[in-house]
Amino acid sequence: MAGGGKGSGRPGKRQGATRGTGGQGRKTLQGKGATPPAHERHWYKDKQRAARAAAAEAGAPPSSADRPARPARGGKREDGPEFIGGRNPVLEALRAEVPATALYVAQRVDNDDRIREAIKIVSNRGIALLEAGRDKLDRLTEGTIHQGLVLQLPPYEYAHPEDLVERAQEAAEVPLIIALDGVTDPRNLGAIARSATAFGAHGILVPSRRSAGVTAGAWKTSAGTLAHLPVARAANLTSTLREYRDQGLFVVGLDGEASADIGDVELATEPLVVVVGSEGKGLSRLVRESCDVVARIPMNAAAESLNAGVAAGIALYEINRHRRRR
Repeated sequence: MAGGGKGSGRPGKRQGATRGTGGQGRKTLQGKGATPPAHERHWYKDKQRAARAAAAEAGAPPSSADRPARPARGGKREDGPEFIGGRNPVLEALRAEVPATALYVAQRVDNDDRIREAIKIVSNRGIALLEAGRDKLDRLTEGTIHQGLVLQLPPYEYAHPEDLVERAQEAAEVPLIIALDGVTDPRNLGAIARSATAFGAHGILVPSRRSAGVTAGAWKTSAGTLAHLPVARAANLTSTLREYRDQGLFVVGLDGEASADIGDVELATEPLVVVVGSEGKGLSRLVRESCDVVARIPMNAAAESLNAGVAAGIALYEINRHRRRR
């Protein structure tokens, strides 16, 4: 047991005779008077609150107790920058004009056409070009393969759910929105962004919690399409779907156990929200109840399910095919 206290098995130190206090110890036994009222105590909440308010009016900086806590060392802030590593992913992102703030190039890296083109692009766009050791690049990319080239992206600015509908209205098009329910893999989000861009969707809606966000993995898989397709966050997905319905949009959920096929949904040409669930759990109960129609993707029995990225691509293709027939 730490400390070597009682029961530790260690012999205790022998105590010799101690000198007396000469009567000074009596003072510690004397009372200190009546307890002060609450508002006079230095730790009293109202007194602290009043002091903070007075300091704020005087323009004084907040005390250290009032400042927000710093993130733990080594922890990744949710609103911090993202990093794409690898020569091909970095070059694809730059070609797609993905917003970037810096390009890190490893010291004594083997130059090739991809690195030279990446350096030329960032020079023309005024993006910072920095040289760094491989240890730092390993830390920035959290140990993933970077090949001596890392692109730093600013924190992603999520849209508001209403912005997706307004985007369709400004383009004089029938709204088409993709909503994700329980999709936690950023690579699926990136793949869905590619399909959404290819088939004319106006944006992606994701829940604020327990959902994939626009991270470096999503950027890499999207091949730059996330730079042109807005992603909105919903505090409550079910409530947002209901608000979309109140605005005249129909909600179609993808579910393998549905009886209707996605290709037979007559609502395809209407203002639409397509909800894609996770591969394992599918749609949650509340989200399923919020749908006007639940449809499936017909496939052979040997394949139990499709991942969210593939399922969304097939559904968007079918909807686009119906719309092109109009």
